[in-house]
Amino acid sequence: MRNVTDARTLLSIQNLAKRYDSPDHPDGLAILDSLSLNVAAGSSVAIMGPSGSGKSTLLHLIGGLDRPDHGTVVLDEVDLYTLTDPELARVRNRDIGFVFQHHHLLPQCTVLENTLLPALVENRNASRFQDRAVNLLERVGLSDRISHRPGELSGGERQRVAVVRALLLQPKVILADEPTGALDAESAQNLSELLLSLNEEHGVTVIAATHSSVFASKMQRVLRLRDGSLEERHEPVEA
Repeated sequence: MRNVTDARTLLSIQNLAKRYDSPDHPDGLAILDSLSLNVAAGSSVAIMGPSGSGKSTLLHLIGGLDRPDHGTVVLDEVDLYTLTDPELARVRNRDIGFVFQHHHLLPQCTVLENTLLPALVENRNASRFQDRAVNLLERVGLSDRISHRPGELSGGERQRVAVVRALLLQPKVILADEPTGALDAESAQNLSELLLSLNEEHGVTVIAATHSSVFASKMQRVLRLRDGSLEERHEPVEA
């Protein structure tokens, strides 16, 4: 495992707060409360916590999918929430790779076409990225599935396509929201090993929200989200 102790800070979160309207809470239901976190470039971080604790909300705020009530998210010296919506969308597509529990692949598109979607969103010439897409698909064992559609793939294969899609534009960070949650044990292990090997070999920062202690135990840092704040776990996570 690479030593990231002296790595520069890629992500800095300060005093992040988010509330949602709730009929049972006149002032809104507080999901995150003055949360702060620094993440080093090239590191791997697991965020654990019970359902409803705010793990997905935190990833959405880090990734620019939602806006906080207050606080800052600075990614590689760019304060995301000072950007206009179009500027934020460009950063989100270019610098942040998303892997969700459900793959969100387009059923009418082939594996290769799904992989190339981020380039199309950027209005780039997708053919320029085709070699990279093919190489990445080969890297994750999908060279014989390039022309298949999602309905012809297993759950684990669809998640691997989602990982490749997230990597296409060489993002600075991958945000994975329960990426193994809908998979069987073998597929979950293969996917977690894939994400960690990409972190090790290519230095891409990985932040994953997970219920899986097996997955979390392999990450460099494990944080627990509790009562809207993060606690660092220094004891080993039982796998």
